[in-house]
Amino acid sequence: MAAQYRMQLGLLKLTLNIQRRGAAYLAMGKFKDALKDFQQVKKLCPNDPDATKKLKECEKAVMKLKFEEAISVPESQRCSVADSIDYHTVGSGPGSSYVSTKVTAVSAAAALMAVLVVYMGTKAATAVTAVAAAALAALLMVLLTFRWARFNDTKSRTLELEVEPQYTGARIEGDVVTLDFVKKMLDDFKNQKNLHKRYAYQVVLQTRDMLRALPSLVDIVVPEGKHFTVCGDVHGQFYDLLNIFELNGLPSEDNPYLFNGDFVDRGSFSLEVILTLFAFKCMCPSAIYLARGNHESKSMNKIYGFEGEVRSKLSETFVELFAEVFCCLPLAHVINGKVFVVHGGLFSVDGVKLSDIRAIDRFCEPPEEGLMCELLWSDPQPQPGRGPSKRGVGLSFGADITKRFLQENNLDLVVRSHEVKDEGYEIEHDGKLITVFSAPNYCDQMGNKGAFIRFEAPDMKPNIVTFSAVPHPDVKPMAYANNFLRMFS
Repeated sequence: MAAQYRMQLGLLKLTLNIQRRGAAYLAMGKFKDALKDFQQVKKLCPNDPDATKKLKECEKAVMKLKFEEAISVPESQRCSVADSIDYHTVGSGPGSSYVSTKVTAVSAAAALMAVLVVYMGTKAATAVTAVAAAALAALLMVLLTFRWARFNDTKSRTLELEVEPQYTGARIEGDVVTLDFVKKMLDDFKNQKNLHKRYAYQVVLQTRDMLRALPSLVDIVVPEGKHFTVCGDVHGQFYDLLNIFELNGLPSEDNPYLFNGDFVDRGSFSLEVILTLFAFKCMCPSAIYLARGNHESKSMNKIYGFEGEVRSKLSETFVELFAEVFCCLPLAHVINGKVFVVHGGLFSVDGVKLSDIRAIDRFCEPPEEGLMCELLWSDPQPQPGRGPSKRGVGLSFGADITKRFLQENNLDLVVRSHEVKDEGYEIEHDGKLITVFSAPNYCDQMGNKGAFIRFEAPDMKPNIVTFSAVPHPDVKPMAYANNFLRMFS
């Protein structure tokens, strides 16, 4: 009996560990790896209804992923969504919203294919006829793609679209984003009003142009007697972002900020957050600096809510557009040659120089290994050396790794974000590393404080300010997240 009990207990532990790993894969958007784990769980527990349900949902997710991969355009042939949009001609009355060429062509052809296969199959009931119908549909799909592209290009060149007269929200006059526009936009957002697509396009596209011109590692100079503020993760908590500005002032040339990644996801006001940060960047590029976090990526946005929120509040085209712009975000910053600021952490190898970070080709989705991955995903650990990451990607690094990196690059301090902290911050590694997290009461349930760091030049000693969460409208965190994720949470 005792041996049988130990065997059952061991089987239960194994099953739970595999389930946890599968859930972790899901959290990182690794659906195929997750499927393997849940298939194994099903074998270990064939009569468990919960395991059966999760396996079926995982199979559906993988099937959907395979379909999306099948109809997607190869990376080498993909056209930039941003390059296809002229914001001067986008966003007027009913029926005028922009729809991407690929989406329209594929949708039309897929529908046509289905109709032809069913019709021809019914008439002749032969595989040959069905294949012929599919081939015909594929040919028509190609023709549709070219014809729609030509029509859409002509339309965008010739049709000037005006914002509806009844629109009472924030407006940009000409090409210049002003403080008055930003303040009006913030007031509209506070009242849960959306920005018109015409102006949303302008803000996002102008920000893209500025970000593309920056290096992967940006040097920031704070003049003597001036200050500089670093904020951590905001995660779509718009009303807490407004509170930061209440406490510390709006971004300006004399009151500059660096927001250190993870602007979006989880919080259900992510669109308001990202448009606010982008609008300040357009208004005054030196007023605000933006770094990429691990949540500025397609896989995270698909799962944790930003993609669904953008699709709900704006359109599918904006989903693609934000994905492109996120790939333009710099990976790290150095303030006055002394403070290294990065979203995640340090590296799996010694000897990484600042020049190596500058040389990273960042214009892509984050890879699963290498310097770029580790900058976005790694975490500090209390013990020396390096260890595996609790997240399943990146690594954990000790105080000796931090000290060596700082010495080799003539730096004084690492500031990073990426982890919720009870007080909004934590000082580690003999005072050489500070984690700052700016989303208080994270996901409305963690009860943590938020924090930001003010540096005063020339000594650049960190002054940490903490704050509590403020009320927000009754829209729950993860309101736009993938329902599939909630099942496994």
